[in-house]
Amino acid sequence: MSTTHFGFQSVDESEKAGRVRGVFDSVASRYDVMNDLMSGGLHRAWKAYTVMVANLKEGDRVLDIAGGTGDLALAFSKKVGTTGQVVHTDINEAMLRVGRDRLINRGVILPTLVCDAEALPFPDGHFDLVSVAFGLRNMTHKDVALKEMNRVLRPGGKLLVLEFSKVAKPLEKAYDWYSFKVLPAMGKLVAGDDASYRYLAESIRMHPGQQELKGLMQQCGFGHVDYHNMTGGVVALHVGIKC
Repeated sequence: MSTTHFGFQSVDESEKAGRVRGVFDSVASRYDVMNDLMSGGLHRAWKAYTVMVANLKEGDRVLDIAGGTGDLALAFSKKVGTTGQVVHTDINEAMLRVGRDRLINRGVILPTLVCDAEALPFPDGHFDLVSVAFGLRNMTHKDVALKEMNRVLRPGGKLLVLEFSKVAKPLEKAYDWYSFKVLPAMGKLVAGDDASYRYLAESIRMHPGQQELKGLMQQCGFGHVDYHNMTGGVVALHVGIKC
């Protein structure tokens, strides 16, 4: 039996996707409110920086993986215009439904589909940009997912991975206190769910740090990889260019 981590627990690989789905089913309806509270609104700045680095132009084709409630998909759609395309995807139907409804309420209708990043239903070399924000750490086989992202990008295309990362050493103690004491309490109060936010804190600790993820992306076919730390390394944006 092959095992992987679900937070700090060791679980059978076949169980992880279902457990992660349960977490996001639980938090979907309060996800945006909790994002604002947890980050003090900083997630908006992190995503705005990601959109700037994407440097999209009219007509570009974009795949937004783990697109959830649609923040990036909405921003990208404004950049690619009517001749471009943004495909909004997530493995979690509850999150995707919230995102689709939110986009429709803004007058934006995008192709929206449930799909697994480890088996993307798109042809080789189809997209100019692939993005995944706060989703890679939840994937069972990160290397398989990254290779799939590479496959569907055109040569010279760009992958953006926005993810929680390894915080700067002077901030570690305060960040641990916030993550393991404040976040679960906030989750219980606002979303009625402390366990999912405890998983969030644990999953961040189990995710590869900046250099480790850079190396993994290079192993998965990205010729040039760089990363940008934000908020003292709480979050990092990794940028990979397909050879």
